[in-house]
Amino acid sequence: MHLLAISTVVILATIIRYQSTPSSGEWSQRWYKTLFLFCFPGLLLLTTAITVLYMGCHGEMLGVKAGSVGCFISAGLILFASGCLVKLAIQGDRSIRQVRNYPTQVIGQTAARILEFDLPYSAQIGFWKSQLVISRGLLTTLDSEHITAVIAHEQAHVEYRDTFWFFWLGWIRSFSFWLPNTELLWQELLLLRELRADRKAAESVDFLLLAESLLAVAKAPLESPLCCVSLNDAQIGDRLSERISSLLNQTESVPDNRWYNWSWLCLLLMPLLTIPLHY
Repeated sequence: MHLLAISTVVILATIIRYQSTPSSGEWSQRWYKTLFLFCFPGLLLLTTAITVLYMGCHGEMLGVKAGSVGCFISAGLILFASGCLVKLAIQGDRSIRQVRNYPTQVIGQTAARILEFDLPYSAQIGFWKSQLVISRGLLTTLDSEHITAVIAHEQAHVEYRDTFWFFWLGWIRSFSFWLPNTELLWQELLLLRELRADRKAAESVDFLLLAESLLAVAKAPLESPLCCVSLNDAQIGDRLSERISSLLNQTESVPDNRWYNWSWLCLLLMPLLTIPLHY
């Protein structure tokens, strides 16, 4: 019976992941739908595995004897997800420790860690409290007004705690990589994250300055370390035109979080409701 439950959830997760990815339309619709398609299938599998393991291999469920195969699969999924979490945490801690070795410089009113290389680069690196990292190449490439625009973009990432939340989203990506469209949805989330930071920054600086900064910095996209949100991430470097268009055609402000946008989280509790059926 447990094996049947897991199989049913795998099929449901696969069907949900095959839903079309929103690549156009209002930012809020794209953001919340993409989050649902990315997060819900993997988390539902995880809560189902936890429920099955809690019920155990003995007894019956709806008159059908519980088997051990479902428990072994559930234990394997939980162990794999836990291993992915530990691996990402170790890699993230290593990145944060490395950042602490960089010299600090105050730029305007913002303290930043300085990377001594020529490519223009900026990022927030950390977990809950991230640190601004800027390359020497960025300081020599851009003037003070454009650097202010870049810092405003990075401060938007700080306000939204993007390093924290995308660490957990990266964890979901790592243990649900085998589900359909995982990488496609991940790339869409990365883009939407940058669009959100761009729009937030445009509230405090001239959006033309930010657009010009993007053009200058994104010419040299770099791979970003874990626990990092970067202005010129290589993974979204080829979608620069969409970011520029979004800045030039601002018709929608970033909406506030509403509880109903997260109502699908309640559905993750559905597997727990089956526990009383096991005896």
